[in-house]
Amino acid sequence: MNTVTRRELPRPDRFRTAAGAALLTASLALTGCTGATPPPAPSGSSSPGPTSTATPDGTAAPAPAPAAEGDIPQLVENLAPSVVTIFTDGGLGSGVVYSEDGLILTNEHVVRGNTRVEVAFADGQRVEGTVRATDPVTDLALVQANRTGLPKPVYQTNLPRVGEGAVVLGSPLGFENTATAGIISGLHRSIPGSASNSLSLVDLIQTDAPISPGNSGGAVINMRGEIIGISEAYIPPSAGAVALGFAIPAATAVEVAEELLADGTAEHAYLGLTPGELTPQIAGQLGIDARTGVVVLAVDDDGPAARAGIRPGDVLESLEGVDLTAPEKLLAELRNRNPGDTVGFKVKRQDQSLDLKADLIARPTSNTR
Repeated sequence: MNTVTRRELPRPDRFRTAAGAALLTASLALTGCTGATPPPAPSGSSSPGPTSTATPDGTAAPAPAPAAEGDIPQLVENLAPSVVTIFTDGGLGSGVVYSEDGLILTNEHVVRGNTRVEVAFADGQRVEGTVRATDPVTDLALVQANRTGLPKPVYQTNLPRVGEGAVVLGSPLGFENTATAGIISGLHRSIPGSASNSLSLVDLIQTDAPISPGNSGGAVINMRGEIIGISEAYIPPSAGAVALGFAIPAATAVEVAEELLADGTAEHAYLGLTPGELTPQIAGQLGIDARTGVVVLAVDDDGPAARAGIRPGDVLESLEGVDLTAPEKLLAELRNRNPGDTVGFKVKRQDQSLDLKADLIARPTSNTR
């Protein structure tokens, strides 16, 4: 494993504010979407799928009735066979059929630490599954279930519109085959305070359709029955939230899944620094006059940021003309870049304003932060 040497600001803990700590506490609950205790085996009731598929006795199940747009009961009935429950040694989560030959798409945190899992289907059948590939950066994973002839749903790679209907399918708290409904509440969401804990909680779809522990890795569908997102996180009511759920856009999920299928890894642009929140107190400590930006807490020696001349204590004000209002905004912008891209930063360093360019590289496999 490669060792990365980092140059850091002295006592970076001084930069944590009470508000930032509260947001971080909320964000730590976000990725805990895996139910802790597997429930009893499902009853074995059968639901038809969106395409003809095999039943446990090997016969072909009939194709379901077509659903009119907005017919939620029929949409749920049609999509149920494409949404599974994944049981691990540590709990359970959800997943969505990605291909007819048994490939299941889910969250990385659902299967983390496991190579073997159990996959339960809406018709009551349970089979063994093998974790085929994972990507902690986007929190996505592929599981190969020991079953074929599965109904693959349509993955919609265009973003939904704010205000359109959404249905969440999965196994919240172990209640398998559960559907909750709402609307798309926002796009391109990043969870404030999450950057210090996870790289995955950026550029998400927001919905008020309830998402609970165990929903992770399940489906978010539109009113045409298309997959528009993979359930990722929620902010719990204890943080003062009301119906704040988040999903990975289907376009991101498909792109990463195809990369994982190709060679078991997904490429991500790497800058080589640790971003932090800029507050008036931090700006005062650094001796700068800046109201917005991202403070650099640490820089990897010989990484792209270091080679560009970025130092701990610098404030990144913009990337390619896009204002950087929070660490999560920087991560979201980097998510849209590729290794090999050159990006320009406007940087504040005490009383200096600098224009620096960094040549992004592929994220080292040993570094998922």
